[in-house]
Amino acid sequence: MSKERLIVGIDVGSSKIATLIAQVSKEDLLTVIGVSNVASRGIRKGQIVDIDEAVRAIGEGVEAAERMAGVSVSSAFVIVGGSHISSVNSRGVVAVAGGENEISEEDVKRVTEAARAISIPSSREIIHVIPRDFIVDSQEGIKDPIGMTGIRLEVETHIVTGATTAMRNLAKCIQQVGVDVEGLVFSGLASSESVLTDTEKELGVALVDIGGGTTGVTLFIDGSIAHSVVIPIGGKNITNDLAIGIRGSLEDAETIKLELSKSHKKQDDDDDEEKDSRKKDVIDLSKLSLGEDLGTLSRKTLTDGIIKPRLTEIFTLVGMEIKRSGYGGLLPAGLVVTGGSSETIGLAHIGKEILRMPVRVGHPTGATGLIEEVSSPAFAALIGTLLYGSKVSSSSSGVSLPIVRGGSILEFGKKLFNWIRSFLP
Repeated sequence: MSKERLIVGIDVGSSKIATLIAQVSKEDLLTVIGVSNVASRGIRKGQIVDIDEAVRAIGEGVEAAERMAGVSVSSAFVIVGGSHISSVNSRGVVAVAGGENEISEEDVKRVTEAARAISIPSSREIIHVIPRDFIVDSQEGIKDPIGMTGIRLEVETHIVTGATTAMRNLAKCIQQVGVDVEGLVFSGLASSESVLTDTEKELGVALVDIGGGTTGVTLFIDGSIAHSVVIPIGGKNITNDLAIGIRGSLEDAETIKLELSKSHKKQDDDDDEEKDSRKKDVIDLSKLSLGEDLGTLSRKTLTDGIIKPRLTEIFTLVGMEIKRSGYGGLLPAGLVVTGGSSETIGLAHIGKEILRMPVRVGHPTGATGLIEEVSSPAFAALIGTLLYGSKVSSSSSGVSLPIVRGGSILEFGKKLFNWIRSFLP
């Protein structure tokens, strides 16, 4: 037990704030021991719009996860998303400095730093510098050059950047809860850790993470990340459309959207051709405990008339982004859709129709423990963040923090309080 270490992930999203606490064994096995999921407040389109509200909601989530796990949280990996995210591919070149021209870890660090030296506005910060491929004396396609012999070392990297203010505000909210930010992790990279297979990454695949307020698009070519962007549209837009269509509240619209998706799943599992089609088309609202009486609603009208046009718009924007990236013809593994809105009724079918490629809904894998709580696509990014964090927590490579960790008396007091609380029953 002493060999196990704790790792914490926090997802501050537009619709939910989720916290996961896991133990990582010496064999790097991840066991989830604490889960919390609270309604999001003070966040819109993946960005903080009200710090006080966001801090309260994050605090509630962290405390609930701590109670379940029976441990105190001092630092966490935090997911960063939002439409301010952008990416660029960069190349670095250095001469090998080691004796007998053998490439060392130091050479790899130097060449990655050389690739990092790109011109970006002062309002933006680098989140990740991800090596894609190394080139040793014109020999391409090398994944790990350490130990090889060469004179000239080059690297192709994928650099993810974000708006400084958005990331500082997010980090400030986490720190005000008394938790240090161990690293910021881009949501698309995090989801890929738990959802994509090595074969899909090697073949070429597009990962689409549909959250409440945003949709992240991350492309993988030849086993490594090649393009990433976030579109400011998500599942909340579908809920808004439904609320207007049924002339009801947003809460009722969300309940009906979830019921449609659940009942569609049940029909897929147990399809009975003998059932009266007219009966199947009418939604029974009496069991849903809605805030107001909406009468009877037609399933076909809601799915084909309201939900389908919005999903069509989302996938059209995804298709435009894939085309803009220049990797459109290099994705034989198709589309893997994950995130809280990926189980929306008819999503996979509409995706295939619009993009003309295979589409599957990605469920997170790679963790044990309380997995019943987190087995849905809504937790894909969080599980992936824990997997990513378990790899980099021993070394800080690949994680750039756009914040300076505070050393104020207030923060010291919070840490001291958390340390004392960990000894209490």
